[in-house]
Parts: sequence; structure tokens; C-alpha cells
Amino acid sequence: MLTSTICAAVSAAGLGIALLTAYRKRFLAAARIAAYALVPIGLVMTGVIDWVKDLVFKPSVWVGFGVLALSAVLFMITRAVERRGGGTRKERR
Repeated sequence: MLTSTICAAVSAAGLGIALLTAYRKRFLAAARIAAYALVPIGLVMTGVIDWVKDLVFKPSVWVGFGVLALSAVLFMITRAVERRGGGTRKERR
């Protein structure tokens, strides 16, 4: 609820800036600003903001990211050891 209100306010402010830019006869820049301003409200309307909010505030998701990070670190360590010549016994012969 609060996120959709904030996104609507950001979009409204961006569209206001786009109107001021168009008033100054800079139509290309105004169209670009309007395009950026419509992104937050579009994300709210499609449900992406709620999905991100659920993703960020669930501890199980962060544990999953931690497990993925641990996996990546283990891959990097094993590659580094393998490159230094500490591979398997077959590879050393």
C-alpha cells in the first residue's frame, strides 16, 4: 500500500517535471522524462513491486542467497587450487 503510494507520487512528480520541460520547448527531453516517470507506476500496476517487496523481506530468501554465495565461493576456491597444480592425483601424473 505504501509502496504504491510512493511510486504514484514519484510518477506524478516526474510527469510534472516533464510538463515543465515541454513548456520550455524541449520536447524530446520531456518525452524521455515522461517515459522514465511512468516506469514506477507501471511496475506497481504489474505487481513487480509487491514481488520485490516479498523477496526482500523474507528471511528464507536471504538464506538462499547466502547458500548461492557459498556455492560460488567454493567454486572459485576449487578453481584456484586446481590452477595452482593441486588438482586430482590423475591430473598431477
